[in-house]
Amino acid sequence: MRVKFIYQLWTMEKKLLLIGAILEGVRSLKDRSYKLTFETSEPSEDQALAIHNNLLCAGYLAFKDEPFRDEELKQLEDLKSDFELKNKTPGQRLRAVLYRLWEQHPEGFKSFPLYYEFKMDQITEHFKGKLDA
Repeated sequence: MRVKFIYQLWTMEKKLLLIGAILEGVRSLKDRSYKLTFETSEPSEDQALAIHNNLLCAGYLAFKDEPFRDEELKQLEDLKSDFELKNKTPGQRLRAVLYRLWEQHPEGFKSFPLYYEFKMDQITEHFKGKLDA
């Protein structure tokens, strides 16, 4: 039996998106966060635009198996938080990309730390070569 959820996405711009959806999947990640997968009902043109405009944006998610009451919507709209985008630093992003690359093409390296050190040396030497003498 499928359970239908109503979910809301609230971005930092405080644009509220309300659309019917089914929680299709839950997957735990290495950093102890979760990846949630939703299947929506057919969105209106405005909802579809809001979904696309919020792609890869951080925000808030609230869902329940019945429509939100007016006072609950008001609470969500008035939500104040010190929520900050906790994006990865450029170094963390590079390390994550190198990790994925090692998973797909290990180039003979049995461990990621050795691969990472090798690749970082390659990158460093590449840019050192561009320096004026």
